[in-house]
Amino acid sequence: MSNNWIEVGKLSDIPQRGARVVRSDDGDIAVFRTAEDKVFALRDRCPHKGGPLSQGMVHGDRVACPIHDWKIHLDSGNAVAPDEGCAARFPVKIEGEIILLLLTPDTGCPNQ
Repeated sequence: MSNNWIEVGKLSDIPQRGARVVRSDDGDIAVFRTAEDKVFALRDRCPHKGGPLSQGMVHGDRVACPIHDWKIHLDSGNAVAPDEGCAARFPVKIEGEIILLLLTPDTGCPNQ
C-alpha cells in the first residue's frame, strides 16, 4: 500500500446510502456508500452553491445536494443534466473491510 492512501475506516462504519467526511488540508472529502456497497469519494462541495454533499440523500449512484437538490453522479462527480458542473472525484479502494482513500483528486474540476 502506498503512503498516499489513508485509511478511512471499515465499510460497516458508513451506513448504506450514507457518507462520512474526511478532513484534508485541501478541503473536506465525502466518502459515500451506496445500497449496493459501492464506495465513492467526492469533494464535499456541490458545484452549484457549495452545499455539503455529505449531507445529501444517496439514490443509486447519485447524491442529491441538500440545498437545491442538484443531483451529482458519484462515479464521475458530474452534475446530472441539465445542470452543469462537477465535484472533484477521489480514488477509493476496499481491502478486506477497510476503505482506503487517495487524497489526490483524479479529475480536474474547476474551483474544486
